[in-house]
Amino acid sequence: QVQLVESGGGLVQPGGSLRLSCTASGSIFRIVAMDWYRQAPGRQRELAATISIGGSINYADSVKDRFTISRPYNNNTVYLQMNSLKPEDTAVYYCHTVVWSRPKVPSDYWGQGTQVTVSA
Repeated sequence: QVQLVESGGGLVQPGGSLRLSCTASGSIFRIVAMDWYRQAPGRQRELAATISIGGSINYADSVKDRFTISRPYNNNTVYLQMNSLKPEDTAVYYCHTVVWSRPKVPSDYWGQGTQVTVSA
């Protein structure tokens, strides 16, 4: 089993910044990818940003140039730096990971979610 612990959500004014962090622990042979999803009220969960084991990074168009995903030194923690926040960024943000608990056997796991509210 793998556990994901998120932190860093909160209330921020439009134009402000927040940094989310997520640390994975447990039965991990290799982390294949780590992602941030978000789900706004009444909407489907959507991928915000992803970073793969090779360092490949992708962003949703809605957050490109404002959000930065990073995973320093390929360790078990992923960050999402969110700048120039807008009210439409308000959502529960979920950390997600794909890991090998043993070689070439992938499993995926979700964090509990952290609320981000952008409001004046």
